Amino acid sequence: MIKNLRNIAIIAHVDHGKTTLVDELLKQSGTISERSGPIKRVMDSNDLEKERGITILAKNTAINWKNYRINIVDTPGHADFGGEVERVLSMVDSVL
Repeated sequence: MIKNLRNIAIIAHVDHGKTTLVDELLKQSGTISERSGPIKRVMDSNDLEKERGITILAKNTAINWKNYRINIVDTPGHADFGGEVERVLSMVDSVL
C-alpha cells in the first residue's frame, strides 16, 4: 500500500494550459523522457481532441515525485463538459 498518495485534478477554463501543465509535470518528474521525442498534449488521446487541441474527456496519469505518488486528472475546460468536471471532483483529494 502506498502511504504517500495524492489524487489531484487540474481545473481551469479552456485554453489556460491544463494539458500543457500535465505535459511539463510528466517531463519534470522523469515519467516521460524528452529523448522519446517532443512532448506535446500527451493526454489528448482521441482524434477530435488532437484536431481541436481541447480536452473533451477527463483523463488520468500518475507521476512519482520524491516519496509521493501523485495521481493527476486532466479535466475539460469548456463549460459544455462541466458534468465531466463535477464527476471528477468526487474522486480527488484536492484541485489545482
